[in-house]
Amino acid sequence: MKAAVCPGYGPPEVVRVDDVPSPTLSAGQVRVRVHVAAVNFPDVLFIANQYQVTVPAPFVPGSEFAGIVTEVADPTGDFAAGDRVSGAALHGAFAEEVVAPAHGLTRIPDGVDYRTAAAYGVAHGTAYHALRSAAQVGPGQELVVLGAGGGVGLASVQLGVLLGATVTAVASSDEKLAAAVSYGATHLVQHGSADLRSALRQAIPDGAHAVIDPVGGDVAEPALRSLRPGGRFVTVGFASGVIPRIPLNLVLIKGAHIIGFQLRDIPPDEFRRNRSELADLLAGGQVVPHVGAVFPLDDAAQALRLVADGKAIGKVLIEVAAG
Repeated sequence: MKAAVCPGYGPPEVVRVDDVPSPTLSAGQVRVRVHVAAVNFPDVLFIANQYQVTVPAPFVPGSEFAGIVTEVADPTGDFAAGDRVSGAALHGAFAEEVVAPAHGLTRIPDGVDYRTAAAYGVAHGTAYHALRSAAQVGPGQELVVLGAGGGVGLASVQLGVLLGATVTAVASSDEKLAAAVSYGATHLVQHGSADLRSALRQAIPDGAHAVIDPVGGDVAEPALRSLRPGGRFVTVGFASGVIPRIPLNLVLIKGAHIIGFQLRDIPPDEFRRNRSELADLLAGGQVVPHVGAVFPLDDAAQALRLVADGKAIGKVLIEVAAG
């Protein structure tokens, strides 16, 4: 099969497209013919061997996909050949075929195309779980979203508004802020052009109930300072490439909660509930992922570079098969 391969660790440009053997199907897994894969920042980290988990090289990167089931290890399970599914795996999605655990797959609702299905799973799943379970965002609350132009950031803006919050979007460019406005953000702050701490205080004089941070770096501390007493700061990643050092006296003074969040740590029952609710929102058109760029499989390295440089707005996709 044709696949994008990381032959050895390094920048996105080490990835090349080659013919490789189809992956072996193991117990509990499903084989999927990939139509569209999505690029996430951890894919860049895996290729550079900078993620928390090491994948031995050579390997096929790619952790998110949408396609059609072609084979199942357990014929009595939840999926059968011909089912349209989206899903996630540690790696392997930038290829014509991927095998993934059956429990990590979701049926694509009728009327939803493969691009949309590939674009919403990880970003909107992370955002929804973080907002609902960790940040406990609800109607009438003030929510700050950092990195509001990226995949998780834009999803957090959209879902925060759906949950009834007033959203302050923080992003690095006018183009990214414009995307956040289109998804319902009320207040806009461009970091780097002014003092972020003062800008957030002006936008939210009484402070935020919650902050969603997929960025880290130098925007984290000013955002933490923007919390009102008892507020919740949820860290979901470090897209800036810099892990911030937080003065813990701020947490003490504010009585704030700093919550680390990873999608894979959600309890199974809670995960299934949230996933079902998200699928309903997608099918009803209330969730509309923003696709910023689409590349063919042959240009997988370019897609990874766009995400690595922080220039992507919304999701970056790799189209593997037509349809």
